[in-house]
Amino acid sequence: MQLLLLHLDDALELQPDFVRSCMMAGAHEVSDKDSGSAIRLWGRRQALDAVWRNLAKAAPLAREGSRLCFMGSGDFHHVTALLLSLALERCRQPVTVIHIDNHPDWVHFANGMHCGSWVNKALEQPLVKKVITLGVCSHDLKSPERKGANLVPLSDGRLELYPYMHPPSKVKSSYGSGPSFSQIDGALHWQSISELGEANFVDKLLGRIQTEAVYITIDKDVLSDADAVTNWDQGCMQLPYVLWLLREIGEHHRVIGADVTGDYSTPQYGGDFYTRTMKKAEVLIDQPFRRRDMMATRNINSAANHALLEVLSELMP
Repeated sequence: MQLLLLHLDDALELQPDFVRSCMMAGAHEVSDKDSGSAIRLWGRRQALDAVWRNLAKAAPLAREGSRLCFMGSGDFHHVTALLLSLALERCRQPVTVIHIDNHPDWVHFANGMHCGSWVNKALEQPLVKKVITLGVCSHDLKSPERKGANLVPLSDGRLELYPYMHPPSKVKSSYGSGPSFSQIDGALHWQSISELGEANFVDKLLGRIQTEAVYITIDKDVLSDADAVTNWDQGCMQLPYVLWLLREIGEHHRVIGADVTGDYSTPQYGGDFYTRTMKKAEVLIDQPFRRRDMMATRNINSAANHALLEVLSELMP
């Protein structure tokens, strides 16, 4: 396994103990903060292509290798689509993407990619059989069509979504029913983890993964405040349960790659005045404002990263 620290912001640098542990484990580091400020929240194709080329050149993988990448704030979750494409170049077999997140990341976004749109790009990859999103608690599931959600993959079975807990989602169109939802009286009724029971859901999830190979992406905003401090609103899952899910997945499937986002960092935006203004306005609307104790933030996030590193390292060849 290749361990990669991708510095698009200062989130990982604020955790020196974690970085030191990674370097002792032979980690590669790629620093690209100029690109980071350009693509934070969302980026246009030219800037994203630059990040892709930098990743491919600076940290090439062996033909049979897998990569575990830690990459700072969840504002960069769209980089997952780039890391996935690199992993698929070496895998060359059908893959299921396991997406653990407090947000579904399924919105339409033209002329680039948003941290809330990357699932659509992942599903464009011919080798991606399915994306399974789990853990969502956010308001993104409240009237999702009005918030730009692309629900077609949910309808055709290429996307399954299992919230941790969430009431039915009102919709205007017909989407039928699927393994993770039923449509009743104009609303999508979800099969949530809390209703199924955490232990029962493990069996449910394993039964829904129909490929040998999986790619895992984790946004730590899926975790409660006790286990992570992020730039976004946070969910209800507990870290020990996420670690249990990962071990069960790794015991039954081959993990071809993984990435972790969701560390807090102070936003820095590049681009012209209009772009910076638009991104700042989006943050004011979508991201909660709360004062953070930076020492506690560092300790909480570092502890979660150490635990995720330990478990994922055991699962990946």
